[in-house]
Amino acid sequence: MNREDAKPKRRLFEVLKSQGLQPHQQLMFLSDGGDTVRDLQMYLSPESEHWLDWFHLTMRLTVMGQYVKGLAAELRAADKKPLPPDGDEADERIDAADIAQRLERLKWNLWHGNVRRALQIVDLLAEDLEIDGAPFENSRKLHKAIQEFGHYIAVNRAFVPNYGDRYRHGEAISTAFVESTVNQVVSKRMVKQQQMRWTQQGAHLLLQIRTQALNDDLRGNFCRCYPGMERDSRNQDGMAAAA
Repeated sequence: MNREDAKPKRRLFEVLKSQGLQPHQQLMFLSDGGDTVRDLQMYLSPESEHWLDWFHLTMRLTVMGQYVKGLAAELRAADKKPLPPDGDEADERIDAADIAQRLERLKWNLWHGNVRRALQIVDLLAEDLEIDGAPFENSRKLHKAIQEFGHYIAVNRAFVPNYGDRYRHGEAISTAFVESTVNQVVSKRMVKQQQMRWTQQGAHLLLQIRTQALNDDLRGNFCRCYPGMERDSRNQDGMAAAA
């Protein structure tokens, strides 16, 4: 927890050193594009590569895809209602299938690092949603999400590589496995369904223990602090072998 750790940058730097980080070694960082995380990366290794994590891009696209599904349901419900006398509403109604295809094109262009074309798709889609999708709740949500996504891509455009090319050459493009690890370390103790609340200090200490347990380091650290624990463990192993 950053509020409980007086020197989080130093702690992370020491972890990297323990993993073999050498002075002036070039690294490759993947992040969600936030300034705080990127500032930390620059502190650790200014000469390293910094790329926008594909996982975070696809998460945002997935959310927008859910809005499109909701919009399609709204449109089907609207089709069952009587048409207005002039019949113009049906002619001007937005097409959910077309939006889904445009989101796929947006994803394809980002996958290939074509940020300029991706931003064009975002702008056109936002304009169409504002004009034709206003009567529908999911369209309004999608319009807001696509605008935020466009800003997200624009401010991080320098950090969007050709993900397809990197993938074909076996280079990292995503931290999905890290997100899974974070969920394993944190979620079992911190989710609301557990009906418990942790203080900042308690959560900070718990996460350190949980991480050491998952890394199989917890017992070794205890034995260094309490040598008698290691002797007891050897005695128990010897008794078990004799039996």
